[in-house]
Amino acid sequence: MSTEVIVYVLTVLAAVVIVLTRLRLGRQDGGAGRLQMGNGLLNVHTGAGAVALVLWLVFLVAGEDSAAGSETVGIIALALWWVVVVAGLLILVRWLPSRGRHASEGRDDSWSEGPGLSILAHVGMLVGVGVFTWAYLTAAV
Repeated sequence: MSTEVIVYVLTVLAAVVIVLTRLRLGRQDGGAGRLQMGNGLLNVHTGAGAVALVLWLVFLVAGEDSAAGSETVGIIALALWWVVVVAGLLILVRWLPSRGRHASEGRDDSWSEGPGLSILAHVGMLVGVGVFTWAYLTAAV
């Protein structure tokens, strides 16, 4: 399988992670986890992810035949992808065990039991963005 195909598949999976995170945590009850997440971090994750996705697709579709402006678009997209990764890993904090007298029990939802889905999605996003960066730096895309 070529690097280009892998990058396109990972791009689709990154879009799925962004949308599912928004759907899962954007509800009134705040989703699953042990800690309540504020909307600010979720909005950063979704906003940066949407812009990164659009710019990354522009960069991929423009390809090698485009002007030097495409390189700038690629760099901006990668920077936004890294913002998404950091926000996503911070979102995983909601699963850290809490201790103390006022600690609340963790909440599950209908999507999964425990943090498995969130860990898979956000560690997968970290790996995917690492592949994007590697592909960009080696001019594989």
